[in-house]
Amino acid sequence: MGLFEILWGKVGGSAFCGRLWIIYGECQGFAWVTSTWQRIEKKCEGSSSDQMPNKARPRREWSPKSPIDVLWMPRSAMRPAEGDTSDCILVVGVSRPKMAAAFLSVALVSLFLTFHILYDSAIYSIHAASVIESMDDVGNELDNHQHQQLPTIVITNKVHFSRTNRHLPQAIIVGVRKCGTRALLEMLFLHPQIQKAAGEVHFFDRDDNYEKGLEWYRKKMPYSFKGQLTIEKSPSYFVTPEVPERIRAMNSSVKLLLIVREPVTRAISDYTQLRTHAAAAASTATTTVEGSQKPPSQPQRSFEELVIRPDGTINESYRPIAISLYHNYMHRWLEVFSREQILVVNGDQLIEDPVPQLRRIENFLGIEPKIGRHNFYFNHTKGFYCLRNETSEKCLRESKGRRHPRVSPIVVTKLRKFFNEHNQRFYELVGEDLGWPEE
Repeated sequence: MGLFEILWGKVGGSAFCGRLWIIYGECQGFAWVTSTWQRIEKKCEGSSSDQMPNKARPRREWSPKSPIDVLWMPRSAMRPAEGDTSDCILVVGVSRPKMAAAFLSVALVSLFLTFHILYDSAIYSIHAASVIESMDDVGNELDNHQHQQLPTIVITNKVHFSRTNRHLPQAIIVGVRKCGTRALLEMLFLHPQIQKAAGEVHFFDRDDNYEKGLEWYRKKMPYSFKGQLTIEKSPSYFVTPEVPERIRAMNSSVKLLLIVREPVTRAISDYTQLRTHAAAAASTATTTVEGSQKPPSQPQRSFEELVIRPDGTINESYRPIAISLYHNYMHRWLEVFSREQILVVNGDQLIEDPVPQLRRIENFLGIEPKIGRHNFYFNHTKGFYCLRNETSEKCLRESKGRRHPRVSPIVVTKLRKFFNEHNQRFYELVGEDLGWPEE
């Protein structure tokens, strides 16, 4: 049985006891309906046997004096049902059509309210909510700065109640790779009005994920309260051609955050990560399928060898260089979104002094300024700012802030001169001079 059932009781052409019987509540099973029907029979007096559901029982017409009769009101009427929820809230008999219609209207409204009471009644525990929604990727992305001395991180202003829901993101960090997207997301998560997706979803840039549809994407988002913003980040969105149109198809008014760094620094950081991953892959793949030893891997090429061709020109096809040509990708985004929908965040300044950049973002997102200097402390060992909330201090994991290889100053100067013209084009597109060195 569903939440709302009507026993019209038409037997042999006559209304059963002359009433419309309404069962209102969570009723389950045919046996319960049979039992309820028998209760109704007991209240019907003096009628011919051919009008009864069970013709073996005599029945008389119901007294017409009362237009409405309440048959049963269980103990659980004013609280959520427990156990197998086999009780019903109310059973009522109505004889007059207008009154029946009025009662049905009232019952439907109260049913709607009851549903929300039941839906809102349960509460996730603070610890479970924190672990499930707030901290599930901290092990991958963050390192607890004082793991031995400090308690488990529980962000009390991120507790999730069952009345919350998952929403498609109202803001997305679209890039750029190796410019501080993870740091930016974690900093924004300090704000009580921000909820973040765990990990990189890669919905818009991977066809296999995009084909799963928006409902799949929504379920990857965290629970959030009304008034909170959901944010996700996938750095490869910025350089993937299909992404701008796909995001607009989801929400044409979405707000986009683009964090960028000085192009040469970004390229070196990108190279460092690629080299680290390649070394890790080579160390684990030591045998072939047949079990024989693989030949020794070729020595890794230096950054200078990869970015400078033998003829002395810049290798623009090398991916760390290509991604740093921001204006090549920015054109595509501005063809789809207005300039006002995209905020360019200076990643170099975010590292040096996070608060001013975060204040710009809070204003852009339309949320109250809550993140301040009390949320940060400088870690002299790591060489960058770490995050602090009411209960703990935490830094980005060790892979963040890797030591970069020493690059020839001559190559750095050559790259900066190369990027200068491209940077000027980017400045024109975004309407801001980011002040990157020209040589």
